[in-house]
Amino acid sequence: MRNLIKPLLAAILLVTLTACGSVPSATRSAMPDDTMLGTPLPPDVRIDSFTVNVPRSVKVNERNLYYPIGDIVWRGEPLGDRYQQVKAIFEAGLRDAATRIDGARPVRLDVQVMRFHALSEKARYTVGGVHDIEFRYRLVDVATGQPIGPSKEVSADLDALGGQDAMAAEGRGETQKVRIVAHLSKVFREELTVPGGHVTANLGLLQAINDL
Repeated sequence: MRNLIKPLLAAILLVTLTACGSVPSATRSAMPDDTMLGTPLPPDVRIDSFTVNVPRSVKVNERNLYYPIGDIVWRGEPLGDRYQQVKAIFEAGLRDAATRIDGARPVRLDVQVMRFHALSEKARYTVGGVHDIEFRYRLVDVATGQPIGPSKEVSADLDALGGQDAMAAEGRGETQKVRIVAHLSKVFREELTVPGGHVTANLGLLQAINDL
């Protein structure tokens, strides 16, 4: 019986995701022929400069629970100004991404962090989980100072290691900070070079199936 559970859940997940993807969503700005436009092509840009804003209105939680409630949960560095630490992580990811994008049009990339929920100590040293990262960004033409298209919200979740896997990664120099910086660089590159931008898998459901 146990051997049948995993294939059954996988089938249910596939049907669910397919159904969700087929439900249209209405917006005020939608045009009648929006569905005929297809996936937008990525802009032919390069990152000339960037700004990162981590608003003080987002909430930091330092409690060592399995899942602290808050917008910023970050324990990958010594206790300090978590807003500045998260800002520096995004800046490092953007600097790396900028060296790997070689489009024709120079742009400024303005980023606002909405959520940066990594793991507490308790979760990292036991069950692991997901680095829950959300941000919005806009592109601004350097020559004109005008925005290029609307701003966009991005979900940039990353599978978070736990227990022995986390310890082994630390031993290889793959700290939480190193992994997240590399991941953010990849997310920004995909946003600016891949049609449709970055896509995050449903990590929670997939992990549940894999654990069966």
